[in-house]
Amino acid sequence: MINQDFKSILDLIKAFPNEQTCIDHLETLRWNGNVVSPFDATSKVYKCKGNKYRCKNTGKYFNVKTDTLFDNTKIELQKWFLAIWIVTSHKKGISSLQLGRDLDITQKSAWFMLQRIRNCFGIENDNELDNEVEVDETFVGGKETNKHNNKKSTNPMVGNKATVLGMVERNGKVNAVKIEDRSAKVLTAEIIEIVAKTASIYTDEWVGYSKLKRVYDHSVVKHNAHQYVNGRVHTNTIEGFWSLLKRGIFGIYHFTSKKHLQLYVDEFVFRYNTRTTTEASRFNLLLANSNNRLTYKELIG
Repeated sequence: MINQDFKSILDLIKAFPNEQTCIDHLETLRWNGNVVSPFDATSKVYKCKGNKYRCKNTGKYFNVKTDTLFDNTKIELQKWFLAIWIVTSHKKGISSLQLGRDLDITQKSAWFMLQRIRNCFGIENDNELDNEVEVDETFVGGKETNKHNNKKSTNPMVGNKATVLGMVERNGKVNAVKIEDRSAKVLTAEIIEIVAKTASIYTDEWVGYSKLKRVYDHSVVKHNAHQYVNGRVHTNTIEGFWSLLKRGIFGIYHFTSKKHLQLYVDEFVFRYNTRTTTEASRFNLLLANSNNRLTYKELIG
């Protein structure tokens, strides 16, 4: 089943026509015949009826959905599989309103499903970058001119927008993270954590990058002087990612709160970093890394 190439939603429905086929596929991806207890990885496991297992050391029962994004869900797995397929295959994502209509569930349930899925996208947003790395930051949020006077920021350039830092290795992967501000202290710490010291870094002339020369081979392109390319020095790749991110957020979701912004950023990072794989591989990659549970209380708390 894992090697099957799902090229359409119809293929997916044919491959997973019922709950049992979905469970079997999840068990293969998660355990591959060697069931591991989520309560004690060293414990012996007994197989029970109804797709359940028992952990010998703790005496607790579990199944393949325990401690995953499917934990305690009342929605059948086929609908979850369809949701994951739609989210991972659509280039710009899908709104909870549309997903709710597609799956015949409420918008609230669809939003919770999407947030749980996004919570697993972070697996592709923690890559060490090397070689030639472009770094840039952007602002995400509504225009100040569209806000009521009592909600407008005193900072005309940034406003109340959230700041996102992006780093991309040319012909490689991208990392993007919401940051508190664009200070040299914050930017330098984030970059050093992700980018190898052997890398060549390209940025614009923002003063927040001024300390990078102490660590890296750092070159600058001067956007304020209308210089956008200087030989190999440019930030066009990361700016291309920003355009994908913003088109998706503004075109599909219209609004994202600062609290949940990182989940949406992770979604677009996942799509970018898996852009050369097949839709079936992307679907299975998410399922294989679904052991990242997010409760509704945690989500709205």
